Amino acid sequence: MGYKTGVDKKQLSFLPPSLDEYVPENHICRLISVFTGQLDIATLGYKYAKCKSTGCRPYDPRMMLNLYIYGYLHRVRSSRCLRDEAIKNVEVMWLMEGLRPDDKTICNFRKDNLKTLKETFKEFVRMCHGLGLYGGEVVATDSTKIRANNSLSNSHNPTTVNNTLLRIDKKISEYLNALDQGDLEGEEQPGSGEIKAALERLRARKERYEVLKSRLENGESEVSTVDPDSRIMRTGGDGRKLDVCFNVQTVVDSKNHLVVDFEVSGCASDAGNLKAMSDKAMEMLDVKTITNLADTGYYDSQDIAACELRGVTCLVAKPTPGGPKKADGFNHRDFIYDREKDVYICPCKKELKYMRSWKHNSGREYRVYTNTPACTKCEKKALCTTTKYREVLRQTCQDVLDCVDERTRKNKGLYRKRQEIVEHVFGTVKAVWGYKQFLCRTKPKVTAETALAYLAYNIRRVFNILAESGDRLAPAIR
Repeated sequence: MGYKTGVDKKQLSFLPPSLDEYVPENHICRLISVFTGQLDIATLGYKYAKCKSTGCRPYDPRMMLNLYIYGYLHRVRSSRCLRDEAIKNVEVMWLMEGLRPDDKTICNFRKDNLKTLKETFKEFVRMCHGLGLYGGEVVATDSTKIRANNSLSNSHNPTTVNNTLLRIDKKISEYLNALDQGDLEGEEQPGSGEIKAALERLRARKERYEVLKSRLENGESEVSTVDPDSRIMRTGGDGRKLDVCFNVQTVVDSKNHLVVDFEVSGCASDAGNLKAMSDKAMEMLDVKTITNLADTGYYDSQDIAACELRGVTCLVAKPTPGGPKKADGFNHRDFIYDREKDVYICPCKKELKYMRSWKHNSGREYRVYTNTPACTKCEKKALCTTTKYREVLRQTCQDVLDCVDERTRKNKGLYRKRQEIVEHVFGTVKAVWGYKQFLCRTKPKVTAETALAYLAYNIRRVFNILAESGDRLAPAIR
C-alpha cells in the first residue's frame, strides 16, 4: 500500500473551481468583505473614493482596506509582505478579487488615509454597538507602551547632549595635541591625514549636537531625531527598561472586551487622561453615565473630580503613600478629618481649623488647616514639625476622592475585573500578535497603525462571538 496521492500538477482542468469555493461560508474573510462593502467611503473621506474620468484607474479603497485588515489579523504589516500575500494567498486573492497592487501602492494607501482609518475603526464600533455587542455600562481604561521607530541613541535630553559634547571636546583636544606634537618634532607624523579627517568628522558631529543643545535650551525637554513625536519611557515588565515609545491610551467595554476608543500620546504618565478617555467612551457608546475602572496611574484628584461631575462613576485604586512611616513622628495619616466640623483632629486631640487656601504650581488647590496656639504649647511638637506650627493640607476636591476610595473598597469584586477586561486587549495585540513596535513614524501615522490593529482585534472578537452563538456572519452585520 502506497502513500495518498494528490492531483497531478500538470493535469489540465476544463472546469477549475472558483475562488469562492476556497473560502468557507463561515470564514472571517467574509466578515471583512461584508464590513468594508457597506462602508460609505466618500463620507469617511477615503482618497480615490470617487474616480476621475481621465488618468490611470485607481484601486478601490475597499479592496486596499481588505488587504490591510487581513494582514493585521495575520501578523503581516509590511507593504512588501502584503504584496506577496496578494500573489500567493488564496484567501487574500478572494478578498482582493484577484487584484495585485505593488508595495508602493499599498504603502501609499495607509499614508493617504491616516485620519480616515481612525474613522473606519469608529464606524465598526458603532456598527457593533448597534448589534448589542457593547454593554455601555462598565468600561476599563489603561495604557500600554509600544516601541517607536526610533532607537535610544537617536533620542536626546540635556544630560546626554552635554555628556556627548564633553566627550567630543576631549577627543578633539587629544587629536590636536597629537598634531601639535608632530609640528614640534619638525616632521609629519604617520597617520596625520587620518587624524585631520577624524577632526573634521568630530567638528561636524559637534555642530549637530550644538543645534540639539540650543533646541533643548529653548523649551524642548527631549529631542528624537528619527521620530520627533516619540519619547523615552519605561516600558514595564522585567527590569522596567527605558525605550523610545508611544503611550497608547485605551478604553475597553466589559461585556465582550471590545475596544471602544483609543488615543496615542507622547506622554509617559497616565495622570489626567481618565476624563478624556471617559468622554470618548460615552460619546462612542451614546450614554450619559458610565462606570470606569482604572489603576493607580490614573489617580489624579482634579481629573477624578471632573469625571464624577461629568457622570462617570470612577473606581480607581489609591496609590500607596511614598516612604516609610517614621516610628517616632506624626504623618499626615495620623490627622483625622471631621467632615461635620470641617476640622482635623491631631494625635494630641487638638482641632486644626481652616485658615487659608493655597494653590500648588501643579494647579492643585488646597485648604490649609492649623492651630497655632495649640502647636506652640504642645509637648510633642518635636515629633510633629520643625517649624513654629503644623499645617495640614487638604485638597479642595478631597471629599470626592474620599467617596471614590470608599466606593473602590466596597466594590473589590468589580474592580478586579479591570485587568481581564483591558489587559486582554494588550495581551492579544502585543504578546500574541507580536505588535511590540510601530513601523511608521510620527503620531498621525502611528495612530493609523493603531487603528488598524484595534480594528483587526475587534473584528476577530466579533467573529468569535458570532461563531460561538451560531449566527451567520454576513447577515449579522448587514
